[in-house]
Amino acid sequence: MKIAKRQARILREVQLHNRVLVNDLAAMLAVSPDTIRRDIIALDKAGKLKRVHGGARALGYQPYDYRGADIYLREQKDIIAGKALQYIESDQVILISGGTTNLELVRMLPGDLEATFFTPSLPVAMQLLEHPGLKVIMLGGELSAEAQVAVGVSTLNMLSEVRFDLCLLGTGYLHPGAGLTEVDWQVAQLKKAMIRASRKVISLAVAEKLNSVQRYKICQVNEIDLLITDLEPDKDVLQPYRQAGLNVI
Repeated sequence: MKIAKRQARILREVQLHNRVLVNDLAAMLAVSPDTIRRDIIALDKAGKLKRVHGGARALGYQPYDYRGADIYLREQKDIIAGKALQYIESDQVILISGGTTNLELVRMLPGDLEATFFTPSLPVAMQLLEHPGLKVIMLGGELSAEAQVAVGVSTLNMLSEVRFDLCLLGTGYLHPGAGLTEVDWQVAQLKKAMIRASRKVISLAVAEKLNSVQRYKICQVNEIDLLITDLEPDKDVLQPYRQAGLNVI
C-alpha cells in the first residue's frame, strides 16, 4: 500500500473513532508498528491529527472549540441526533456519554427543554451549559486526557447512586456477535456502569462504526434497548442486529 493511501486510511480511522492505537492500525494495514508511528508523526506535523501516547487522536474532538470544529460525518451525526430527540422529554434525568454524535445531539436540544443531565464528558458538559433550562451535573473522577471523560472508581461510585431515566450512549465499536466494545479499558468500565444505572439505553452510531470490534467488551447488543443510526432501519446491514434482539431505527 502506498504511503498516501495508508495515511488516508489512518486519518479516516482517527476521524471515525476519535482515537486509535498504533498496534491496531499496524494489524489492520499489515505493516509494522514503526511504519504506523512514522505515518502518525507525519500526519501530526501536517496538522491533520494529534499524536498521543500509543496512537493518535482526532483534531475535531476538542473541548474548547467545538462549534468551529470540523466534525467527521457531521451530516450523518445530525441525522442520528434528530432521531434521538424524540426520546428526550422535560423532567427526565438523563445520562449522556461523550463523543461527537452526542455533542451534535446536545447542540440540537430544544431551547425550552427542562431536564437534568449527568455526564462524564467535559466537552458535552460545556455544550449542555449553553442551554439555560438544563441542570448539568458533571460526574467526577480522574479525567482522561485522551477520551476527555471522567473515569475511575469515583465516577463509578457516583453512577451507582442514581437511577437514570435514559442513557444516551456514544458508540465506538458495535458488532452483532461481539456486541459493544471499546479501545480503552477504563472507558469500557465506565460505559458498563452507565448501562447498569439506566432504565433505558440508546446507542448512537454512524453506519461506518457497525460491524467493528475492539478488545474490551462492554455488553451484548441485546442489553441495549435501541440502536439509532443514520441509515433507514430496513437496510440489510442492520438485519443481523435485529436478529440479535436489538431494536433499530
